[in-house]
Amino acid sequence: MSYDQVKQASKTIIGTKQAVKAMRAGQVTELFVALDADSGVTDPAILLAKEIGVPVRLVESKKELGKACGIHVGAAVVAITAM
Repeated sequence: MSYDQVKQASKTIIGTKQAVKAMRAGQVTELFVALDADSGVTDPAILLAKEIGVPVRLVESKKELGKACGIHVGAAVVAITAM
């Protein structure tokens, strides 16, 4: 379900710092956050997304989220951009 949305996205940004930067620039349409990630890592992105009205989707696994992005390591935060 949510992993498929990430797989089908034309442009993704992986990582909290990069996602926050892209959200501040107004480029993010949706944010995906892994539930098994450390909240210290994910909270800054979640708080900013809620503040600016970017939808946040929670997914079960960092490993699966990373896999959906085509990387071989886990991803705690992935942003989908409008391009």
